[in-house]
Amino acid sequence: MSTSTQHQIALTLIPGVGSILIRQLISYCGSATDVLRSPLARLMKVPGIGEVTARAILKSDVLTEAERVVNRLGKMGATALFYTDKAYPTRLKSLYDAPALLYFQGSGNLNNLRTIGIVGTRQATDYGRRITNEIIEAISPLGVNVISGLAYGIDIAAHRASLANGLPTIGVMASGLDIVYPNVHQKTAQEMQLLGGLLTESQPGTKPDAHLFPARNRIIAGLSDVVVVVEAAAKGGALITAEYANNYHREVFAVPGQLNQAFSAGCNKLIRENKAQIYTSPKDIIETLNWDLPSSPTTESNPRKKSMPPLPVDITEEESQVVALLRQSDDIHIDELSWKSQIPMGRLASLLLNLEFRGFVRSLPGKKYAVVYV
Repeated sequence: MSTSTQHQIALTLIPGVGSILIRQLISYCGSATDVLRSPLARLMKVPGIGEVTARAILKSDVLTEAERVVNRLGKMGATALFYTDKAYPTRLKSLYDAPALLYFQGSGNLNNLRTIGIVGTRQATDYGRRITNEIIEAISPLGVNVISGLAYGIDIAAHRASLANGLPTIGVMASGLDIVYPNVHQKTAQEMQLLGGLLTESQPGTKPDAHLFPARNRIIAGLSDVVVVVEAAAKGGALITAEYANNYHREVFAVPGQLNQAFSAGCNKLIRENKAQIYTSPKDIIETLNWDLPSSPTTESNPRKKSMPPLPVDITEEESQVVALLRQSDDIHIDELSWKSQIPMGRLASLLLNLEFRGFVRSLPGKKYAVVYV
């Protein structure tokens, strides 16, 4: 790995510097190397960087630790993906809270044409496992990436069903790549790397502490075109993933369950509160995502169509919402965009104009708009 990779990893190790601040620093300084070599006065001009943080950047000895991380990744056959890299997942690039750095181990394509997140309770029932298998068997001819969290229950059922059907599957972890949790899923995790892989924002050696799981769930949601909650209690990680998916304007389905059953309560609640569509068969997902239509030759032959410039760190939540909606279609009329985003027309027109000036959106005839791909 290059020196620039070491510097990118080093930025993530500086106390008090998170993904948003990293993007801010890169925006002003140019690269991770430039950030670490900038004088104090220049760093203090970066919005959000005070004197304490600036001095922490200059005084930090994280380069040595970053070198150790690079060496460990090399021994594991893993890679570090910075948000400016071409291999970084394009579905995450448009999200304002996406990780600045990801660690990946495997041979899968993180920018696959179609992706689905399947999540649920750790205490899955036979019914839940059967529905999970049903979904994956139905989508297996479509080459969909199956995303889940490698946990007990529905997660591991989704990964194993994917392997059985020859589908690539990505396990998003709340730990370092070298600490598979739970440990009994080690064999499955190894098998997943042949078609898919393991993904995390935590450096090697990181244990799966409780606060890392919600952060893991946002990555599952962000990577997925659609999230299906198979079984879930009234509270838990699956509902957190669904909440993130709604915030990112992904499609969400929930499998209805029997009344008074603990692990149906969460799914039924999502459906009742209109936070998820009701799942009745795989056809619901396939038709909603238009996966039953033939892919255009342009999309199949040119995977770069789905690539767009990384959004700047100073993008607002409303602007990120607009871009996320535009990415779901080739083009959208401004009236439909206003209805879907619930942003007033005057405000939306201003946001679109600003995004167009910055090169992320283009206007089309008939008051339609589309994302600019590179």
